[in-house]
Amino acid sequence: MKLRPPRQRRTRLAAAGAALAVLAGTGTWTVAAATRGDPPVHREDRSLTMSGDGVRLDTSFFTTGDAGRRRPAVLLAHGFGGSKDDLRGRAEDLARSGYAVLTWTARGFGKSTGRIGLNDPDHEIADVGRLIDWLAARPEVRLDAEGDPRVGIAGASYGGAAALLAAGHDKRVDAIAPSITYWNLADSLFPGDVFKKLWAGVFFGTGSANRCGRFEPAVCAMYERVATAGRPDDEARELLARRSPSAVADRIKVPTLLVQGQSDSLFPLDQADRAADAIRRNGAPVAVDWIAGGHDTGSGEEDDRVAERTRAWFDRYLKDDEDTGTGPAFRISRTGGLDTTDGRQRLRGASGDRYPGLRNAPRTVALTGREQRFGNPAGGSPPSVSAVPGLGAAARLSGLGLGLALDVPGRYARFDSPRLTEGVRVTGTPVVKVKVASDSGEATLFAKLYDVGPDGKQQLPGQLVAPLRVSDAEDGRTVEVRLPAVDHTFEAGHRMRLVVSATDLGYASPAAPATYTVALADGGLSVPTAPGVTTGSAGLPWWTWGLPAAGAVVAVALLLTGRRRTSAPAPDPALADVPLQISGLTKRYAKSHDRYAVRDVSFRVERGQVLGLLGPNGAGKTTTLRMLMGLIRPDGGEVRVFGHAVRPGAPVLSRVGAFVEGAGFLPHLSGRANLDLYWRATGRPAEDAHAEEALEIAGLGSALDRAVRTYSQGMRQRLAIAQAMLGLPDLLILDEPTNGLDPPQIREMREVMIRYAAGGRTVIVSSHLLAEVEQSCTHLVVMDRGRLLTAGPVDGITGSGDTLLVGVAGGATDAVAEKVTALPGVASAVRGDEGLLVRLDGMTTPELLVELVRLEIPVTGVGPQRRLEDAFLTLIGGTP
Repeated sequence: MKLRPPRQRRTRLAAAGAALAVLAGTGTWTVAAATRGDPPVHREDRSLTMSGDGVRLDTSFFTTGDAGRRRPAVLLAHGFGGSKDDLRGRAEDLARSGYAVLTWTARGFGKSTGRIGLNDPDHEIADVGRLIDWLAARPEVRLDAEGDPRVGIAGASYGGAAALLAAGHDKRVDAIAPSITYWNLADSLFPGDVFKKLWAGVFFGTGSANRCGRFEPAVCAMYERVATAGRPDDEARELLARRSPSAVADRIKVPTLLVQGQSDSLFPLDQADRAADAIRRNGAPVAVDWIAGGHDTGSGEEDDRVAERTRAWFDRYLKDDEDTGTGPAFRISRTGGLDTTDGRQRLRGASGDRYPGLRNAPRTVALTGREQRFGNPAGGSPPSVSAVPGLGAAARLSGLGLGLALDVPGRYARFDSPRLTEGVRVTGTPVVKVKVASDSGEATLFAKLYDVGPDGKQQLPGQLVAPLRVSDAEDGRTVEVRLPAVDHTFEAGHRMRLVVSATDLGYASPAAPATYTVALADGGLSVPTAPGVTTGSAGLPWWTWGLPAAGAVVAVALLLTGRRRTSAPAPDPALADVPLQISGLTKRYAKSHDRYAVRDVSFRVERGQVLGLLGPNGAGKTTTLRMLMGLIRPDGGEVRVFGHAVRPGAPVLSRVGAFVEGAGFLPHLSGRANLDLYWRATGRPAEDAHAEEALEIAGLGSALDRAVRTYSQGMRQRLAIAQAMLGLPDLLILDEPTNGLDPPQIREMREVMIRYAAGGRTVIVSSHLLAEVEQSCTHLVVMDRGRLLTAGPVDGITGSGDTLLVGVAGGATDAVAEKVTALPGVASAVRGDEGLLVRLDGMTTPELLVELVRLEIPVTGVGPQRRLEDAFLTLIGGTP
């Protein structure tokens, strides 16, 4: 039965009209191979046109079995920056479970057209309604009424918000399962009225220089206005709130499974808490699941479990299977130590028969500390550090007593509890009252709660911090601070430590200096305990949980340095001065049983060379570079850098610098600050960076002290290469360094590479710009389909005696090329701009000329071929 109010039936004519007028497209059918005896999955790829603005969405429709058998439908929505392709595996699993599944790429992403509107109800959410119209016209989909399919929606992050919003805007939605998503996007990006600049920069300020242009103009203008001011305005908050599920809170009345991450500084647990409260008040069933993951760490360890629970949720509320268990009303994944066999976290489930909220069964813990004065530095730098997008390992290890957290001396106040006489499990949002004064009348503060061990070491649960802006604080003002929601046990003998800081790396702080005074208002920290949530058995031997702390430390060290080390071959003294020698390198990925990514590749690179690595897409270039850098292991052969065999974490890799697939920078920091932060993360001494020398080669000049957000694409590329040059590595690897650059910038990049190699170092560059490679490289390696075609000096390859340029009167045709290719002793013949490029394989030039005359080909001239582009085409055209 439906758990929502009855709706008006649509007429058959209206449904047909909607399907025909709103959505039009063409598609193709494919069949996914069945595995493990499962039925084959049929996939229909189709481009659907949205009415009104003509935007086309790239979609895939998955079913199994008889096309005339009607079944419930599921819409799967992808996350921000993704596409429908991310959801194929999950869609096929649901299709095999008896659902008709539709995935789509949201407007502005992938192959879909249009601009990103951040789930604008008039665009993205209206698109969902049109997709439901399309499902209603499909013979495979079960209907509740004409034009009304039985349909559920699941999605993560951006897609999760789309599921919530669609349920509020379209009464035909029957059940939803959103995960790691937001309830109010304004509160997520402007928590406590403070701008979350790093996460906002990930969305708007990184990637290509024109990335903001992918957004609707109003959204782009909003971001640029807030990023420039360093704080949100009312118009920005209203725009984001209007496009948030909270705007339709009273209209979401369908069964909802809310999955939220505990390691998530983007959309923390309070977002799911507000959603659960609102939907439950509407009378709909709600379950809440806190997973061990989120935007800061990913959720790979929980993906299978969450997918299975989502399927069960839909079985219950879409198939009306009342015997299906949907799980507890509330569940948490808790860390149960480390698995000593593979170094991974062990997770245990804790559950309750009701969702307790974030303030259940609070108890008070006393805090002590005098009134403290500290300053906000000019420019807000240097900042304290809590969560940093892209450093997910820190948040993941925070649950194991490790992690990254930094408070700058003189920039924070600290208040401690006495040592706890018994352990306290905090589940929810701790709350404390403090009195704040500011000489500027306003304060921007960041509060966090540490767990301090008996040895004085502190950990920050989830790497989370609570920002707040306090106004009218000239004479002091008492405010309630709601700290981040966590699930964490403070053991007996530990202390709770409240830190209130003036800065945080993830957020915007006032640029003007100020002095703050912070004191406890009532001396007590209120912490929720949720006693009704109990942890289930882990199903492990009793001694696993009794491992001493030293064992956990060893396991973490193994996790960080590699779970298993294999003995590396001894260094080869004869190659001590050779930057790179690759011998018999072979790699075949697990799912490519009959195809090698790289097969039996061997070549050598000397000092002072600029080597170009060339090949079409799929040639194996990237796989070769990844093996060279120790990121993946070869199946056969070896890579030696200065005589040392390359293994993950090999010390010799400190002599290698790499720029592969772009570099991510913090847009609100200067170029110099970004490089300093990167080098500090390596743990190597500052004097070893040779930053000034690298920067001189990169040629950034005074731009180095400007915020990276002001950089052109060419300047970002040069900053990325300067980052790769830090430490002046003897071997520099650059993957497509000229991407997105204009001709003057490409020339500058060429000069950078040549200058770097001129000092006796070596550069390897992978590029598709053959004319540029010909001007900047001294040597070449050409690959195709995983094999080495040729290697040697550029002049030797372009002027190779076995490749000739044959002039043909009237121009060479495909028919002429086929005739010449068929001759014995000819490896290939390819049409070029200036004639026919012929690669000889045993035939001499005079013999070729005789054969051309015999074939009555009107030859105007025969000579050596000189252009790299022509040589390259000839080489790959002749690949067996």
